[in-house]
Amino acid sequence: MKMSVIITTYNAPEWLEKVLIGFDCQTFRDFEVVIADDGSDSRTRELIDKYRSIVFYPIIHVWHEDNGFRKCTILNKAILASTTDYLVFTDGDCIPHKKYMEIHDRERETRCFLSGGYFKLPMHISQLITEEDIRSGRCFQLSWLHRHGLKFSFKNTKLFFNRAFTAVMHAITPTNASWNGHNASGWKADIEAVNGYNEKMRYGALDRELGERLMNNGIRGKQIRYAAICVHLDHKRSYKNKADLEANKQIREQTKNQKLIWADEGISLHRQS
Repeated sequence: MKMSVIITTYNAPEWLEKVLIGFDCQTFRDFEVVIADDGSDSRTRELIDKYRSIVFYPIIHVWHEDNGFRKCTILNKAILASTTDYLVFTDGDCIPHKKYMEIHDRERETRCFLSGGYFKLPMHISQLITEEDIRSGRCFQLSWLHRHGLKFSFKNTKLFFNRAFTAVMHAITPTNASWNGHNASGWKADIEAVNGYNEKMRYGALDRELGERLMNNGIRGKQIRYAAICVHLDHKRSYKNKADLEANKQIREQTKNQKLIWADEGISLHRQS
């Protein structure tokens, strides 16, 4: 396999199923999927077992028991479980466009990570998307989305899929090329060199902090937010709270001010001695 896709999930099998179907539609097919499962119940394991015989790609399921929000921990375990030297990260609520993996493969460079984005869908559209909508590509078509109630917005330009327009948007966008957990990729060796995700962090910009340490270590971000597209399915965030957001903010400020590279509590905690 040439690349590994690491997908995070927690008790959302309906959304994860749509994501697995999306990866089964990819034009680039030389990849494995590693599911980083932060303690889901048996429904997710049953879904994964079912799809192992449906999709073309191999699936590795990395699970630990549910002990609160431990996304960074399960991501580090998934990184170690991956079998390739290049990793693509996304979430179990993001359906990839058919060229998603093709673009991550085409645009990757040494000493660089790729920074993608997503297109947010409202709940009613998230719920009505079927397997056929994914396999046909309808769920990425603005005409189909507008017919089902999507509001008109400048953000809809992400779904134009015009290569010349995409190049212009990447050149003029004011958005920084940050590490975004829903759509980012990088070399496994670069991620391990900064000790992976910081397990002191809970919900709130934990992905950005990894990217900031990568940049402190000389790995630059490259913008692909208008090229590698995924649609984000709506959901509630019961794990979001002010205390964790503030604690994470302080960690990021320390990483920035001290130009930190290494996470003291990171992937090294899970290596076999």
